[in-house]
Amino acid sequence: WASNRKVQSCTLAKKKIVFYTCGDQKKQANAAYLIGSYAVMHLQKTPEEAYSLLVSRNSTYLPFRDASFGTCMYNLNILDCLCAIYKALQFGWLDFSQFDVEEYEHYERAENGDFNWIIPGKFLAFSGPHPKSKMENGYPLHAPEAYFPYFRKHNITTIVRLNKKMYDAKRFTDMGFEHHDLFFVDGSTPNDSIVRKFLNICENSNGAIAVHCKAGLGRTGTLIGCYMMKHYRLTAAEAIAWMRICRPGSVIGPQQNFVEDKQSSLWSEGDVFREKMNEQENGKLAVTRILSGVDDITINGSNKNKMSKKEEAELYNDDEEMNGITQGDKLRALKSKRQARASTGSLS
Repeated sequence: WASNRKVQSCTLAKKKIVFYTCGDQKKQANAAYLIGSYAVMHLQKTPEEAYSLLVSRNSTYLPFRDASFGTCMYNLNILDCLCAIYKALQFGWLDFSQFDVEEYEHYERAENGDFNWIIPGKFLAFSGPHPKSKMENGYPLHAPEAYFPYFRKHNITTIVRLNKKMYDAKRFTDMGFEHHDLFFVDGSTPNDSIVRKFLNICENSNGAIAVHCKAGLGRTGTLIGCYMMKHYRLTAAEAIAWMRICRPGSVIGPQQNFVEDKQSSLWSEGDVFREKMNEQENGKLAVTRILSGVDDITINGSNKNKMSKKEEAELYNDDEEMNGITQGDKLRALKSKRQARASTGSLS
């Protein structure tokens, strides 16, 4: 955006603008992504055209990786990111005339809520709330009530929790929010039932959906990515790339391969879904609630196969997440260290 303003400046009309970086590989990859995105957004280049210019002199760039601590196991490259930018422009997710960079930088900070919009007006990814606002291992934790003003202001009506029960869901539901629990273990991948239920919830929500696990990166990104593939026909790489552009580090370790493996089936499900929606609009179908395949959510929204308390206790009995340091805890600590510069303000 800043580069575009310089290009259009009358005072710089006869001057060349040089965009450069140093020999550091990470900074080279970041610089290539930035100038490639500029070419797609403002010069109307296709992702492939922009990428071909970038690799003409330097054929290798570091991958745009996840937030895990080990070896990078999934090669997400600059072309994937440029394709994600191109799709985001098509779907209206990226609009610099409406984008507030100060707001983005404010709310992504841990002390201000640690959240990012993935699809504006539809999905917000955030770090999991805590029973009480406090500092823990250098990371600011926020009670559910801290999010209420922002959520109401931006028409967020539904909260989906993917980690263990750290807070009482009634704190949200008593204030008029819908709240759903779809737990699966930190760092793992969801089973088909969880994916199906998540899609069902999102397809029937009247407002935006705020999704969290512990750090709001791995499990959160995995399920939002499934929705993006089904409803927007993004490739797995495009979905992961866009989420990392919005919320760096999203979708972690084996979750990357899981999203890739789900691409084909979710594309097919999306085709069927859109066909049914077209039939409904044409008067051939009359339904009050949309169902994603065979599910245990009834037409009136109640769950006919609701778990017993014993089954629910077993579902949440993940010893590492209940008692130890999890991947989410490590990611939170890492983010706090990187955000050394303090900022002030409330979540509202």
